[in-house]
Amino acid sequence: MALRLSEIAALLGGECVGGDPLITSVGSLSEATPGAIGFLANPRYRSQLATTRASAVILAESERGATGLPRIVTPNPYAYYARVAQRLHPTAPVVPGIDPTASIHPAACVDPSAAVGPGATIEAGAVVGAGASIGPGCRVLAGAVIGSDTVLVANVTVCAGCTIGVRCLLHPGAVIGADGFGFAPDQGRWVKIPQIGAVVVGDDVEIGANTTIDRGALDDTVVGEGCKIDNLVQVGHNVRIGPFSVIAGCVGIAGSARIGTGCRIGGAAGILGHLEIADGVEVSPFTLVTRSIHQRGKVTGYMPVQEHDRWLQNAAQVRHLARMADRIKELEARLSALESNTGNGRPGDRAGMEGE
Repeated sequence: MALRLSEIAALLGGECVGGDPLITSVGSLSEATPGAIGFLANPRYRSQLATTRASAVILAESERGATGLPRIVTPNPYAYYARVAQRLHPTAPVVPGIDPTASIHPAACVDPSAAVGPGATIEAGAVVGAGASIGPGCRVLAGAVIGSDTVLVANVTVCAGCTIGVRCLLHPGAVIGADGFGFAPDQGRWVKIPQIGAVVVGDDVEIGANTTIDRGALDDTVVGEGCKIDNLVQVGHNVRIGPFSVIAGCVGIAGSARIGTGCRIGGAAGILGHLEIADGVEVSPFTLVTRSIHQRGKVTGYMPVQEHDRWLQNAAQVRHLARMADRIKELEARLSALESNTGNGRPGDRAGMEGE
């Protein structure tokens, strides 16, 4: 697809300034070629405006005069770039039909406008909505529901009784609704707890490759509308993730945690079970959340990177922190007593202490 800069502004808003080139693609300022539109979302890259080969750029109002190139001025250049990219590089439309190698149970309901790819399986009672695409090797198990215009790319498994909303995108290897990790200890052995809940995924959710979302033990595991979940994320049973939260790769969320609306969870962060995280909380990468967070804000909890031998020295002291804290309290109490005696005008006591 190709659009004039003025056509892009007419479609998406923003102010078109300085020319009207034909735009055929998007690119970074450093790598863009003629015909591409770049963007400046971080002032750190402002110097690249002088050397970019892009035919046009997307800028914030504060950067309006930073270049003489044709440009679109908009309050949020990064989001605007995303929308331009969607226009110029649209996803391929779903081609309805069922591959001959797919297995569709007679009691399944597959909309005629949906596509079912090679080797896919749709079990009894499953529902595949209008315009949905079930890619190669996917499994939609008994009673699962796939919403309209949702795409399961390849080798995705949606387990029995789980529900995926409309316009969702599930990347290869995602597993929705496997058993939660529930076992009761009994005399040195473990008794499996049947996981009889399901998973409910809201509309417009994206789930990354090889991410797993466990079914609930009793209640459902719920992913709210508009959530974006990266690759290799583990969501435990009975977790509830509020709408429009974003979760980066390798995050682990233990069972029954509650995450609010609009949260941001950085890569490789860990959230312990049965905790509550308020709306709008941002968790830094590699942070371990061990207590509930009741107010909006940013939380961080990790030791900064340092030279290895120094890290070992510091880490070795961690085990002594409790004893050191007790010793500090003892010294503070002795100092307080000393200051109290000195302030009460008892030089004899002070002299006696100094002589000890």
